Amino acid sequence: MDERLQKILAQWGIASRRQAEEMILAGRVRVNGNIVQIGQKANPTRDRIEVDGMPVKSNHRPQPVYLLLNKPPGVVSTCADPTQRQTVLDVLPPKLRTGCGIHPVGRLDIESTGALLLTNDGDLTFALTHPRYCVPKTYQVWVAGDPPKTVLQNWSQGVILSGRITLPAKIQVLERRDSQTLLEVILKEGRNRQIRRVAEQLGYPVIHLHRTAIGPIRLQTPGKPELRSGQYRNLLDSEISFLWNQVNLSVNVPVNIKEHSIL
Repeated sequence: MDERLQKILAQWGIASRRQAEEMILAGRVRVNGNIVQIGQKANPTRDRIEVDGMPVKSNHRPQPVYLLLNKPPGVVSTCADPTQRQTVLDVLPPKLRTGCGIHPVGRLDIESTGALLLTNDGDLTFALTHPRYCVPKTYQVWVAGDPPKTVLQNWSQGVILSGRITLPAKIQVLERRDSQTLLEVILKEGRNRQIRRVAEQLGYPVIHLHRTAIGPIRLQTPGKPELRSGQYRNLLDSEISFLWNQVNLSVNVPVNIKEHSIL
């Protein structure tokens, strides 16, 4: 069956769909010896598909992997960085850095920390990063000052950001200390640096931002301590089912990787 090449590469765990498109645009993908274009289709059982001159076969497809990482500060949420900054793949052990197609689902700012999904399931990544799906994400945010109820109410109802109003958010005060306030912020959208930009606009700039959960997928599971900075774990079957149900797709069988930290 003919399918778009970016979908094939994503299904095989070579890259996310977005990354596969970039590889195609860079001329790194060939079918039957010919450089391909975006939107071109192929049949994996009939056509010879190559990436960087290396043939890719469907029986080489790695087992699906679904991880939750507690991203440390100073780490970029990409697979590679042109300025040689540390990436989220650098946090993983060598056996997961190459050959598995693992990549981050969405991003956290380099200064921000906390929950970040990693997978080699390109279909799931494509669906979860589509604006149509709104998986709630929970953050603990230290801001400068003591924002009054009126400011927090405005934030929760939505504010104009780059000409568009933000979706309603849940905001509550967790702690006040030394002219700083700890907020819990739950968003159903993820514009670029949204929390930092809104807080700055309202006059209470962010000091530190930490994501604690993506839907029901939390850094701290019942009966266990929170994942330490740089530590990761496998998603539970129920967590994988939640993600796939959010985007109306079928659940793949995950490979079992032990919890680990190299930091």
